[in-house]
Amino acid sequence: MPTPEPSGLATTVQANERGAALALLPIAATLVFYILPASLQEPPLMQFAPQLLAYLAFALWSRCNGPLLPLLGLHPHGLKSGLRWGLVIGLGLGCLNTIMILKAIPAMGIDITFLKDTPHARIPPALMLPWVIGGIALFVEVNFRGFLLGRLVVLESALWPSPLLRRLSPLALITSAVAFSFDPFMVTTFHHLHWIAIWDGLVWGAVRLKTNNLYIPVVAHAVEVMVMYSAVRVALG
Repeated sequence: MPTPEPSGLATTVQANERGAALALLPIAATLVFYILPASLQEPPLMQFAPQLLAYLAFALWSRCNGPLLPLLGLHPHGLKSGLRWGLVIGLGLGCLNTIMILKAIPAMGIDITFLKDTPHARIPPALMLPWVIGGIALFVEVNFRGFLLGRLVVLESALWPSPLLRRLSPLALITSAVAFSFDPFMVTTFHHLHWIAIWDGLVWGAVRLKTNNLYIPVVAHAVEVMVMYSAVRVALG
């Protein structure tokens, strides 16, 4: 496990941080999405609404707080270890999830051929590897592990008298992982496979909490998806 950054997560959370509750906005939007009738869930704008609201909330929060990079876990001195540990974690999760998708899930009689028709499959590999995947990983991790998880930690810190629970932030970790897995676009695109994103979110979130180095989840996310994308594309033709 990578060692924590010198500053640690707790010291990058401002004592007077404002607007942390804005992180609840995309979570509420996700809950509302699943309450809506199926006909209202179909438009792409509705599927992207929680993510769009998340970036809006992030923009509003960023106007009230700073400096932003330490609060998000993007320390310049963390890039080297982020690349190293992100590669290791990404390869491990990528191989594990590839086995799940190509072997374990079909063995249970569950169809995966729909993956040939996802938006990701329609993009030429020369763009997906590494540019589109890398860009998606950066934006998603800044959103879910940088902004969302970090702000939920701030909100949760007031609940626990125990320093250990404040460091672990179990509610923030689980909530951010579930919100990631149940993102409407994720569920619409990957159907039953979206459940895999829960343990991805737990691993990436735990690393973020342990090290306060967002570069690790960004690199791990990108590497993992590259491994899965390449293997699935070859396997399904």
